[in-house]
Amino acid sequence: MAVLFPLVVGLGNPGREYDSTRHNFGYMVLDHWATVSGAVWKTAKFRDASARLAQTEDGIRLLKPIDYMNRSGLAIGAAMRWLKLEPKDVLVVVDDVNLPFGHLRLRAKGSAGGHNGLKSVEQSLGTQEYARLRGGVGAAEEGRDLAGHVLGKFAVGEKEILEEMIVRALSVLQDCQSQGLEKAAAKIKNET
Repeated sequence: MAVLFPLVVGLGNPGREYDSTRHNFGYMVLDHWATVSGAVWKTAKFRDASARLAQTEDGIRLLKPIDYMNRSGLAIGAAMRWLKLEPKDVLVVVDDVNLPFGHLRLRAKGSAGGHNGLKSVEQSLGTQEYARLRGGVGAAEEGRDLAGHVLGKFAVGEKEILEEMIVRALSVLQDCQSQGLEKAAAKIKNET
C-alpha cells in the first residue's frame, strides 16, 4: 500500500512530568500506534535536535520530537531533510484548546492558531501547508491560565473520553493513509 504521509509527527514535551498532560496528546496517539503496530522507538540524533523515531510495518515513520514543544520544528525539519521529504509528506498530531474535549479536526493546512509547537513547525518548514490532526483538549477553566491547563494532567473523569479519542485519532490517521485526507476529514465531521 502506498502511503499518503510517510512521516507522521506527534507533538509533546519530553520528561515524565509531562506524561498524560493535555499538551502531550500527539505523543499519546503515536505511542498507541507504535504499540498496536509493534513499532519500536529508537532515539534519532540530528545536528540541532533529537527525536524518538519508529517505523510501522507499512513503512510509515512515526516521529516524536524530544525537544520542548516550542522547538518541535527543529527535529521535524531535520527528519524531513534526512528522509528527503517535503511538507506535503508530513502529518502532525497536536492538542487544541479551541476544540471541545474529545473532538478531532483534520486539515490539509492552516495557521498555528497560537499553538507554540505549530509555530515552531511553520518556522522550520517555512510554510503552513502541511497536514494536521488536532485533538480537542478543551479550553481552560475560568481563572486558570492556559499554560497551567495544557501542562495539566487529564482528570480521572476524562480518561475514558481521552482513551476513546486516541483510538479514534489512530483510525483517522490510518484512514488518511488509505483513503486520503478529504475522506478521512469528512468521516470525522459525520461523527460529531
